[in-house]
Amino acid sequence: MKYVKKILFPTDFSEASHYALSYAIEMQKILKAELEIVHVLFDESNIISFYLPQMMMTNISKEFEEGALKQFEDFTLNMPILKDVKYSKKLLKGTPYIEISKEAEQGNFDLIIIGTHGRTGLGHVLFGSTAEKVVRTAPCPVLTVRPKGKSVDLA
Repeated sequence: MKYVKKILFPTDFSEASHYALSYAIEMQKILKAELEIVHVLFDESNIISFYLPQMMMTNISKEFEEGALKQFEDFTLNMPILKDVKYSKKLLKGTPYIEISKEAEQGNFDLIIIGTHGRTGLGHVLFGSTAEKVVRTAPCPVLTVRPKGKSVDLA
């Protein structure tokens, strides 16, 4: 695996992301690779702006972005596992799986490590799976990580 020089780690700040971060850090250390942590703020403007005046939409969008930046900062500052790790971070805006795949391609990443909730059945149908969509659209290999003890209903 010496060809893995750049690792992309998308996070949604969930339990699954927290768990997957340890895999990303271990891989980064073992491979001496660059690590970029990204969070994608869903771009709600196309949906909401139809119903709200532009001025109100601008304010809401700004508040969402400020909140996401704060949450991203909290995530990276409050993770002891990141203490001695060299990484960069980036906030993107758009549809998560599209932006993650685009970032992987534009940044020439060799590997994406992403947490997954492991939803099945109705939960999977209703919410879909960003991780699954990243696997299908990514320009590089994707390692999906589900927290230990999370069972999957295959029925």
